[in-house]
Amino acid sequence: MTGEMLRVMVCPPSNAGWDIAAKVAAWRELGFRRAPNFEMAHKQHERLCHLLHEGGAEVVYLPRTESLTLDAVYAHDASLITDYGLVLMNPGKKNRVAEAQAHAKVCGELGIPVFGEIRLPGTSESGDIVWLDSQTLLIGEGYRTNKSGIEQMRSLLSSNETLTEISKNNSQDTTKEATKNIEVFSAPLPYGAGPSACLHLMSLISMLDEQTILVDLPWLAVETVELLKARGFRLIEIEYSERDTLACNVLSLGKKRLLALEENAKTNQNMRDAGFDVHTFPGSEISINGAGGPTCLTRPLLRK
Repeated sequence: MTGEMLRVMVCPPSNAGWDIAAKVAAWRELGFRRAPNFEMAHKQHERLCHLLHEGGAEVVYLPRTESLTLDAVYAHDASLITDYGLVLMNPGKKNRVAEAQAHAKVCGELGIPVFGEIRLPGTSESGDIVWLDSQTLLIGEGYRTNKSGIEQMRSLLSSNETLTEISKNNSQDTTKEATKNIEVFSAPLPYGAGPSACLHLMSLISMLDEQTILVDLPWLAVETVELLKARGFRLIEIEYSERDTLACNVLSLGKKRLLALEENAKTNQNMRDAGFDVHTFPGSEISINGAGGPTCLTRPLLRK
């Protein structure tokens, strides 16, 4: 999650229907703070894309389709990239289920195969999934990702048989692929504001580099904090006055470069003081209104 960003998928507000009155009318039931302002959201998203381009990433756009809702702008959640291909999520938020197939179509055109998918009774959203390193996944268990979803992920990523089959389909080194088992840990999430709110693990943790994690420490479970400490991570705490403006949601572009919301000046300064190059964009409409920060707005497809 902290390698140099080379390719990333986004979904502009126009492609998620933020300019369609009938779709905007659902803002309350989708958990937005207020009806989205399309023009402002469009400008803020364009600024995000400019920073991604400037950082050296190829930006791929999720096409506009009727099945997408306002939430599709948060392109991170419906799929997960692994070394073996794409894993399609089964979002706990039902209006988002169709996004997974939209991701599969775009990725298929880019030559990225579908490696697996989460199916009922499992639910899973990638906002709950953090790569601690290339061999370790930490998955938040809450209202969006349940025990069954986590167990399915564990089965997909630890099964030698599945990895061997996928590697054969891709004409890769079967023996090498079969030995790449991924360890999956569960991280219990707090109740927070309840089931209608968007509380992902990545609302509480952002990987800044291979040794450093930005955290909302009081909201993390003791076992999660102890796991991170046992693995030697340096923990930087957010400014808690900026919790509601998504201070903990930060995207690494690699090489100590970060994307963050400009509204969180104190947390951003904390990260600069820790040696990071922090680039910001305004997120009042595109991020804070819908509870989705820089990581949520992006589905990284390739890192170096």
